[in-house]
Amino acid sequence: MEKPHLESDSRAFAPLEMAEASVPKATAVAACTAMAVFYVAILYSPTLILRLPHPTSVKSFMIRRFVCAAISSIVSAFASALLLPIGSFQAASSIFGVYGIRVDHLWQAVVFPLSLTSLLYTGSLVSKCTFLASAWNENKFHAEGCSVECIKRAPQRLLDQIQSIASNVLAWRVYVVAPFTEEVVFRACMIPLLLCGGFKTSTIVFLSPIFFSLAHLNHFLELYCLQNYSFCRAALIVGPQLGYTVIFGSYASFLFIRTGHLLSPTVAHIFCNVMGLPVLLPPRRKGVTILAFLAGMVGFFWLLFPATSTDLYNDRTDNCRCWHGYCSWTSKNPRVT
Repeated sequence: MEKPHLESDSRAFAPLEMAEASVPKATAVAACTAMAVFYVAILYSPTLILRLPHPTSVKSFMIRRFVCAAISSIVSAFASALLLPIGSFQAASSIFGVYGIRVDHLWQAVVFPLSLTSLLYTGSLVSKCTFLASAWNENKFHAEGCSVECIKRAPQRLLDQIQSIASNVLAWRVYVVAPFTEEVVFRACMIPLLLCGGFKTSTIVFLSPIFFSLAHLNHFLELYCLQNYSFCRAALIVGPQLGYTVIFGSYASFLFIRTGHLLSPTVAHIFCNVMGLPVLLPPRRKGVTILAFLAGMVGFFWLLFPATSTDLYNDRTDNCRCWHGYCSWTSKNPRVT
C-alpha cells in the first residue's frame, strides 16, 4: 500500500485527516452515544434491572460500581474493535496501539503532559506555598506543639496519610477507577471511531467532550429525581461541573490525538482530580497568585503544541507517522486533506 504523504508538524492537529470515511459518520456518532449512555446506565443496572439489594455500606456500593465501570470499558472496547475496519489477525493484534495502550515512550507520555497540565495550576501551587510559608512565619506549627521531634516524625505521618488514602474507597474512585475507565471509553474507544468516521481531528477535539458530558448528567438526575432538588438548584450545582468536563474533555482528546498514548490524558485526568479547579481568587495575596496563574496560562498555551509534538511520542521510520496505524490496517487508502 502506498503510504500517505504527511505535511510538517506545524499543522495544528495531529497526524492524519481521512478524506474517505471507513466507518459511516452516523454509525460512529451513534456508537459513541451508546457507549456514553451505557457507561452511566450500567451503574444503576444492579438495582434497577437485576433487582439486587442495595449495598449496606459505602465500600460495597463503590466496589459494585467499580465492577460496572470495568464491564462498561471492556464492552466498549470490544464494540469499537468490531466497528473499526480491521481485516486481518495481524492488524487486529495491533488494536492496543490503536487504543493508545503502548509500552514505548512511557516517560514522555507521563512527564510532558503532566508538566503541561501543572502550568494551569501555577496559581493554586503558589497559593498553597504562600499559605505554608505564612503559617511557618506566624509560628502556627509551634503553637500547635510542633517541635524538632514532630518534624522528624513528618515522613511517617506522610506514609500514614498515603496509607489512609490508599484504603479509602472514595479515593480509589476519584483517582484510579474513574480516570482509567473514562479515558478508555471516551478517548481510546471513541476517538478512533470518529477518526475512521471521517471527522477532522479539530472537530473531534470539540465533539467528543459532548459524549463525555453525557456521562455526568446522572449527577443532575440524582439531585433532581432522588434528592428532590429543584430544577434550577440542581442545574446550578451540576452546570459548572458539566462546563468543566467539556473543557477538560477537549483537552484530554487533544492529548490523546497528539500523543497517541492513552497514558497522557489519564495522568492529566488524575492530576486534575487531585488538584480540583484552579485557584483564581485566593483568600490572601491575590496579586501574587493571580500573576502566577496568568504566567502559567501563558506558559501553557506557549508550550501546548511543542510539548505534544507527534515526534516526541513516535519513532517511525516509514512515511506514515500516524500513531493509530490507520494507513496499515484499513482496506482503504486514506488521503491527507
